[in-house]
Amino acid sequence: MTDAPVAELDLDTLPEQLDSVAAERAHRKRQLAVAFRLFARYGFDEGIAGHLTARDPEFPNRFWVNPYAVHFSRIKVSDLLLLDENGKVVEGTRRTNKAAFAIHSTIHEAREDVVAVAHAHTIHGRAWSALNRLLDPIIQESCAFYENHVLFDEYKGLVLERDEGVRIAARLGPKRAAILRHHGLLTVGRSVGEAAWWFITMERACHMQLLAEAAGTPRVMTAEEATLAARQFGSANMARNNFRLLEDLIVEQEPDVLD
Repeated sequence: MTDAPVAELDLDTLPEQLDSVAAERAHRKRQLAVAFRLFARYGFDEGIAGHLTARDPEFPNRFWVNPYAVHFSRIKVSDLLLLDENGKVVEGTRRTNKAAFAIHSTIHEAREDVVAVAHAHTIHGRAWSALNRLLDPIIQESCAFYENHVLFDEYKGLVLERDEGVRIAARLGPKRAAILRHHGLLTVGRSVGEAAWWFITMERACHMQLLAEAAGTPRVMTAEEATLAARQFGSANMARNNFRLLEDLIVEQEPDVLD
């Protein structure tokens, strides 16, 4: 089953990265600012909580992040901050969220393949995190996380120290997502678009499973069914295409995001 051909949608093949450092940096910052606007639209904002980061293509130990206490719906490209490996702002004029550095720096450090990390305090993600369970493969889109997410089953309040971030990164391992118990969701990707789309998809997966279990006992897919759906709906290129649709919408309707 694993090696058999899988039918896929006829999608444009979108590259993970652009050819030049300057173009790739601009691309990552644009997608990062757009992702914040999208998260605001989906109600993924919660006061000052939540952060998305994008590794800098020239300086891989540095990453771009949102400024502290700026609503997601107002973030522009020019607002983004560049942090170094010590959490110091080396580009930008504002401060950042201490938890953003504690969580994201350790994941970027542990996973050279990860370009972007997304974490926010969402309604359904937090509700599901209280159940102390992984998601089940009950919906085809949910299978993007079939055998590709973990449960971080400890809680010590706000993540303000790197040692807890190190434990989160270690538990995440090579997977694309984590459920942080009593806390929320975290996703990663080889591009900003992937990380943001996986986050949107995972929040919806939590919502759908909560609804299904409230209505009855959902049928769990067989391993064969779930593996097939995972290969189709877990496609990184599909994630990039899905994000691009939303990106185009934001840029058209909120052009100031590019300022």
